[in-house]
Amino acid sequence: MSKTLIRGAKVLGGEPQDVLIDGGVVEAVGRDLSAEGAEVVEAGGKVLLPGLVDLHTHLREPGREDSETVLTGTRAAASGGYTNVFAMANTFPVADTAGVVEQVWRLGQESGYCDVQPIGAVTVGLDGAKLAELGAMHESAAGVTVFSDDGKCVHDAVIMRRALEYVKAFGGVVAQHAQEPRLTEGAQMNEGVVSAELGLGGWPAVAEESIIARDVLLAEHVGSRVHICHLSTAGSVEIVRWAKSRGIDVTAEVTPHHLLLTDELVRSYNPVYKVNPPLRTERDVMALREALADGTIDIVATDHAPHPHEDKDCEWAAAAMGMVGLETALSVVQATMVDTGLLDWAGVADRMSSKPAKIGQATGHGRPVSAGEPANLTLVDTEYRGPVDPAGFASRSRNTPYEGRELPGRVTHTWLRGKATLVDGKLT
Repeated sequence: MSKTLIRGAKVLGGEPQDVLIDGGVVEAVGRDLSAEGAEVVEAGGKVLLPGLVDLHTHLREPGREDSETVLTGTRAAASGGYTNVFAMANTFPVADTAGVVEQVWRLGQESGYCDVQPIGAVTVGLDGAKLAELGAMHESAAGVTVFSDDGKCVHDAVIMRRALEYVKAFGGVVAQHAQEPRLTEGAQMNEGVVSAELGLGGWPAVAEESIIARDVLLAEHVGSRVHICHLSTAGSVEIVRWAKSRGIDVTAEVTPHHLLLTDELVRSYNPVYKVNPPLRTERDVMALREALADGTIDIVATDHAPHPHEDKDCEWAAAAMGMVGLETALSVVQATMVDTGLLDWAGVADRMSSKPAKIGQATGHGRPVSAGEPANLTLVDTEYRGPVDPAGFASRSRNTPYEGRELPGRVTHTWLRGKATLVDGKLT
């Protein structure tokens, strides 16, 4: 493998340094480095981060290749600075057996744009009635460590308890989509002033918060790990903060769109803003930002949810829920957390690389940018400002809520174990 010398990069936003990559690892970090025959990348003060890790991605394959494939999804990931993604289980067939998770894992191996770690379903068919083959999926070639019925809540307390007990045996984690189904029947958006004015079915905050409260108590009782997917309300923040103060082994994620967008956008009736959980209020957005800054919320995860054009270009009530996010996540985090002074770039690396890698046990990812570490890296032009143009996305789908919105920052280079997957903003 050829050598690469990244010259003048701000490692984690610090002073400019040179970084030498050789044989898939970082050979040296320092000033005035040189290497005969190395390919030189002039960073010019761009910020160098460890490759990003997404604990919550929908790649849709198998079964919904009209929305996304493992190949197109990992190309989108590389474009956004990601070197590792965790693929959710709500495929067709559901990833509830060793065979399906191995299929997804092997497709990831073949794609070459980033590592793909399948997430196994908690219950058979995501129907919430019977535990899936958790142990077999863990023992498979895919080595599944994270289990989730995302898209549906594990609403039965007994099933959730059994899942937590089962994964405890091999150090796994259950990632819960916190949504009490009876409280959200017919819900179309956040329950509040806007839903009342628009006459749309409301999605109350308590539908999320009640499940989180139950599950942190179950995790404490069992002595197991629970992870809260796409936390979206100020009340949920307080429950997680209380659970952590009590010593409960809980982690939580927030999506970029819940850090920026509010339910006021639903007044347009544009289905691009329809998502699960729904966009909340400005008060919730501010609470989520503060919680991400102080560590109550551990990580940012995209919940990248691609849909074909026809599933979004329709009336609000019939539209699918979800937004694509891999290619815009870092820009939204820069806008909401870095440019506002809530996080520095070392904090971004922690929330978007090292902590998600730790939660998902992604070996070789989320590592420091230092000698001897795997060369999973991303280079970001933080001075860039420009409108989002979904026509240029690598994802197969275009359902972004940011079309035409000016966002800061642009990923220019991504390296996976020293191999460039993105160069000057173009996929290799």
